[in-house]
Amino acid sequence: MKIFRLCKSRYSQDLSGHGAELSGGRWNSKGSPVTYASETISLCIAEIVVHFPLGMIPENYVLVTIEIPDELVKVLEINSLPDPWRNYPHSRLTQEIEDKFLTNNEFLVLKVPSAVVPQESNLLINPNHKDFNRIKLLAVEPYTFDERLFR
Repeated sequence: MKIFRLCKSRYSQDLSGHGAELSGGRWNSKGSPVTYASETISLCIAEIVVHFPLGMIPENYVLVTIEIPDELVKVLEINSLPDPWRNYPHSRLTQEIEDKFLTNNEFLVLKVPSAVVPQESNLLINPNHKDFNRIKLLAVEPYTFDERLFR
């Protein structure tokens, strides 16, 4: 399966989950490393846009194309999620789901619905999984955002 990640160029080779570990996020508690990616490039863009103020265009970003083995992905169905999972600010409930996933350490990747576009999915990579070395970075290319997204 090919997945995508938009990140600052200095982190293009870093799938350690360290950034998310420091700050926490919708799907991970502070202190839990996880690398966020998306199933489509357009979802990557949407996930970035919702975090930037109007008028500020992200700079020095790259698009990273990643390949992961399908059999190492666990899918979390939207109908199994607690009702406030899409709230902003996010609920602690989604962090607890990912924390349990990381503790169980059964799968390399958890595929979850996007809070921004629930019909599409984000992929949460567990950098501490025994099969982490099976991930392949296929491409890293500069990415320039369309200014119209930030007007």
